[in-house]
Formats: sequence, structure tokens, C-alpha cells
Amino acid sequence: MAGHSKWKNIQHRKGRQDAKRGKAFTKAAKEIIIAAKGGGNPNFNPRLRAAIAAAKAVSLPKDKIEAAIRKGTGEEAGGDFFEVMYEGYGPGGIALLVDAATDNRNRTVAEVRHLFTKGGGNMGETGSVSYMFDRKGLFVFDKEKYGEEQLMEIGLEAGAEDITDEGDTWEVYCAPNDFDALRQAFEDAGLECDEAELSMVPQNYITIDDVTVARKIMNLVDALEDNDDVQNVYANFDLSDEVAEQVDE
Repeated sequence: MAGHSKWKNIQHRKGRQDAKRGKAFTKAAKEIIIAAKGGGNPNFNPRLRAAIAAAKAVSLPKDKIEAAIRKGTGEEAGGDFFEVMYEGYGPGGIALLVDAATDNRNRTVAEVRHLFTKGGGNMGETGSVSYMFDRKGLFVFDKEKYGEEQLMEIGLEAGAEDITDEGDTWEVYCAPNDFDALRQAFEDAGLECDEAELSMVPQNYITIDDVTVARKIMNLVDALEDNDDVQNVYANFDLSDEVAEQVDE
């Protein structure tokens, strides 16, 4: 499996993760709300277990996790969110999947379409690019804390399929059905991950070696991620080392 594209690492180095802590909480809570619509007991709802694990990875407080579950099951108001996935192309012909959670489909589709157009891309029909991605469990670990052999020893016994070197981090992938078991194995071993989520992973990557195109792509991805209804943005591009350094300046 190809490694995760360098744009995530660029975002980390720019400090975007800290700046988006509040949104990370909101995204985690929305995912729990949606997952809990399938049942509020995580023991019988794998997606809810995964959503709770992802929420804990971003340090969402326990009371907010419990409140989100109650909203999802209808015990409290505020759970009227619908899940929707938008597909399209960005600059350089890259494929983009935009995962959203919204209480107003018309508003969200209009906003996302506008962002695609403004960013030099175009929104496609359902199924136009999703076939280029596979759903996988993803765990991200800080390289300064953990070594590859340590992660491999624990991970391979619990369902890990691949471990990739992403510069400052290790990324561990697994099948969706193994996500909870792998999370539990890491937790039992005392390992803390920076991110834990079910992700859409590209089957292949398009390497971008033009700085101008790379910056246009980054601007489009940033604009999509900044939208209040957008949960995640998945893309199939990678940056050459030379371009990554220039974009990171």
C-alpha cells in the first residue's frame, strides 16, 4: 500500500492541528452522533466503538462523548445530522472525497460545489472517484515516541496490514473490521496514538511535481476542511520532496 500523502505532514508542521482543535472536537462528536443512530451500545455497534476511539484520540471529554451518544439515539435534541459524501476532481486531475455531516443537505452541497469551483476543481457524480479509494482503519503514531518494530510487533498480531513511514509519524493501516481489536491492542500495550479513524485510502497516488499546482491543491483542501459541515477530505495526491519543501516554506 502506498504511504499517506505528504500534505498531511505539511499541515502538521504548520500547526494546523492545534489551530483546529475545536473543530476536531466538533467532528468527533458528529461522528459519534451519526454512529449512535445505529444503536447506543458500543459493544453491539462497531462503528460507534470506532467513533469513540477516534474521539478519545483527540481528547474529547467523556461527558461530551456521552452527550453525543444520547443525541444520536434521540434521547437528547441536537442529533439531526445526515451523512453525505461528495466526489470530485481538483487541480492536476487529483481525486477528492469530501465526507460531510449536515443538518441541511441543500446548503452543504451548494457550499462544497462553490469551493470546488473556486479552487480550480469540479464536483462529480456519485461513484465518479470513490472506486479509487479503499476504506481502512488508520492509526497515527509519533516517531519520537515509538519505533517501527514496536508497532509491528503489537500490530501484526492484532490485524495490522501495513505500517508506513511518513517522516514525523508512523501510520498503521488495518481492515475496518479489525479497527477495534487493533485499537484495543495498542491501548493494552500503553501506546497512545495521535489519530485513530476509519479512513478512505487511495489505491494509487498522483505525484505532483509542480509547485503552483501543489499550492492550488493545498488551498482547495484547506478550504474544504475549513467548512463547518465537512468531516474529512481524502485525496489521492502526493508531493515530490522538492515540491513539499517549497510548499512548506
